[in-house]
Amino acid sequence: MKIPNQLFIDGAFRDSAKGRPTTLINPATEEVNGEVAAADAGTLNAAVESAQHAWESGWRDVAPGKRGEILFNVARVLRENLEELSQLERLNIGKPISDARDEIGLGARVFEFYAGGITKFYGQTIPVARGGFDFTLRQPMGVVACIVPWNFPFPIASWKAAPALAAGNCVILKPASLSPLTALKLGELAHAAGLPPGVLQVVPGPGGAIGEALITHPLIRKVSLTGSTEVGRRAMELAARDFKRVSLELGGKSPNIVFADADWEVAAETSPMSVFANTGQDCCARSRMFIERGIYEPFVEKFVAATKKLIVGDPSKAETQLGPLVSAGQRTTVEQFLADAKAQGSRFACGGARPHPKGFYLEPTVLLDVAKQDRCWRDEIFGPVVCITPFDNEDQMLREVNDSPYGLSGSLWTNDLRRALRVARRVESGVISINSHSSVHVEAPFGGFKQSGIGRDLGMAAMEGYTELKNIYVAP
Repeated sequence: MKIPNQLFIDGAFRDSAKGRPTTLINPATEEVNGEVAAADAGTLNAAVESAQHAWESGWRDVAPGKRGEILFNVARVLRENLEELSQLERLNIGKPISDARDEIGLGARVFEFYAGGITKFYGQTIPVARGGFDFTLRQPMGVVACIVPWNFPFPIASWKAAPALAAGNCVILKPASLSPLTALKLGELAHAAGLPPGVLQVVPGPGGAIGEALITHPLIRKVSLTGSTEVGRRAMELAARDFKRVSLELGGKSPNIVFADADWEVAAETSPMSVFANTGQDCCARSRMFIERGIYEPFVEKFVAATKKLIVGDPSKAETQLGPLVSAGQRTTVEQFLADAKAQGSRFACGGARPHPKGFYLEPTVLLDVAKQDRCWRDEIFGPVVCITPFDNEDQMLREVNDSPYGLSGSLWTNDLRRALRVARRVESGVISINSHSSVHVEAPFGGFKQSGIGRDLGMAAMEGYTELKNIYVAP
């Protein structure tokens, strides 16, 4: 398997003139995978100008049916190369191979959805008081920057690039420095499937330099970023200088609420993967659990038992459920949270140790008796750690649920329909699942409230977000 190690510009792999290569470490073995070129300022500028030329010289005017045909072809080619893409993801970030295969398949479905959506993306006709004919158009913006994180590199790259391309934009895709491989392969495969040169450019590089240069580039019309709240705040500040459009999907500290009337045994047995999947490196992770007191002790007992059964190990094995954390630095950060929890008197129901001598592994950890002001309760840990607390009163519980700067996702378990709707409306989050842990549906909008971001990925809302709305009036 050949590891892509160059930038992807104008439909081909190219070297960077001055960018310092990034060394990639396999998180499961701590061995060096190789080096990948990083863009420099000059190369980045050339990529953006090339994308602008591709947009002006034809991509924006490609007939909707033809654009749809190309994106359907991209989806087909991705499926044909699913195994290679999956193995690249496993090697690059320690993603368990079963998860990697699912995520590549998700990326292909995203391209299919927006390929089909192109010919169903309508404007409006509006009756106006002075007569005549008034109508709206959704027009592409131009060149847009899509900045993706390292935790779900391929699906998030797909659900940013696909709707942007479907709307008629050209895309500069910047993967995270830790996880550039599948983004580079996406660029190659998309152009092999018929995407014209320059329409999708892939430029790895450090976020502090290349990311900021991309956001402030005068030809970039919109920035779509998934990352930490701190990074999102900086991106918004930079984009504000010339009023670039932004959509930001940022941090989370999502709740998992279980009422005593729910099928709580099912919730207890399935909830571990709602927080520990992807080794907890998920902004949708249900890392704060609120359990009605009448079922609290048996729920915790069953939840801990299910957690201890999770298979933590070699990402290349199909049975592995949790791989390593993405880097030594990320594991150190999580372990610092656990040290703080111990110092503050939190009780460890299980986990917290390193289960393997090699690789950046950490056991899934269940914390009890965590004070609401403690860091582990309030801050996004981005690792395999969950805090569980009992509750007695619905209103008080909801105040504690919403006492967070974040509002991305969450779950609610109850068999009382009126309660389910009442509580779902009051939880301050962009996504809420009832009797389920599912946060992401290709067809539905995904995004957060408060400091979890602005704008939406997925669904037709995402495609709208890559267009400008124009109103046209024709006098009678």
